[in-house]
Amino acid sequence: MLNTSSARRSLTASALGLAVSLTASFAVLAPATPAFADANAVPTYEVKIDLTTAALDASHAPTSAVKAAFGITGSAKARSYMYFDTDALDLNAQGWDVRLRHKSGSDFEESYKKRFAVANGDIDAALDEANAEGLDSSDTNYDAQVDWGYAKQTLSFSNEKSHSASGYSGTSMPVGSTGRSWLVNEIPGKLDDWLYHNWGSDTLQVSRAHGPVTSQVWSGAWESSDDAGIEVLPVKNSAGTGTEYVVELSFKADNYTDAAKLHNDAIAVASGKGWLYRGDVLKTQLILDRY
Repeated sequence: MLNTSSARRSLTASALGLAVSLTASFAVLAPATPAFADANAVPTYEVKIDLTTAALDASHAPTSAVKAAFGITGSAKARSYMYFDTDALDLNAQGWDVRLRHKSGSDFEESYKKRFAVANGDIDAALDEANAEGLDSSDTNYDAQVDWGYAKQTLSFSNEKSHSASGYSGTSMPVGSTGRSWLVNEIPGKLDDWLYHNWGSDTLQVSRAHGPVTSQVWSGAWESSDDAGIEVLPVKNSAGTGTEYVVELSFKADNYTDAAKLHNDAIAVASGKGWLYRGDVLKTQLILDRY
């Protein structure tokens, strides 16, 4: 005769075994959720729209109509800068850009920037990627920003430092070896140990200056942005036989909503006036490639 108590125990054990088996199977099959030690960084935004030279007058300054259209009221201010990388652009290949900049009347600005591509407008995915590399909300040494061009977005994390401009007038720049030594001495740890210990400083030590270049910048305020500007940068043409002018209209915003409106409205105005360049000019890449 079947003992009902034993039968229940047998069925219960079988059910538990099946449950454990199924749980283990689902544990294997369930997609992994990224686990980050800290929350993603919260970026600010900079809209960057390129204009054609139709936006410039004979002296290569923005026309009065362009200034009026985008709230540009300030007078021109000069800034000079150069990038440091090897001839093979080893830093740039890893998404790092190292820049030395000098604005008239200011100390030198040393910038170490790590870039992450934003694919199909998915900023969160780029922030996840940065988080996995240790660039998250807890790292207050880096400022996160999304550069929003005509069709391209890029997430960047910048570590900014300064160096005394004593002995340098206007926007004058040091010789390449001096600027390089400043940047090597101030290199942040994330860059220095990016591929291996001291990779960044080792690479910078054998880098050279790309540039310098000197641009003119006009400032103002437009719509929700109190930090609007137009930068006109003369650069060597691709053949190295002359000069071409990059005209960049920019607006800074604290959040995505304001940036999106500034982006759409700036394109609409520039397009309607016949000033819009329908593409993205990457100034950093131009300077690295042509100098």
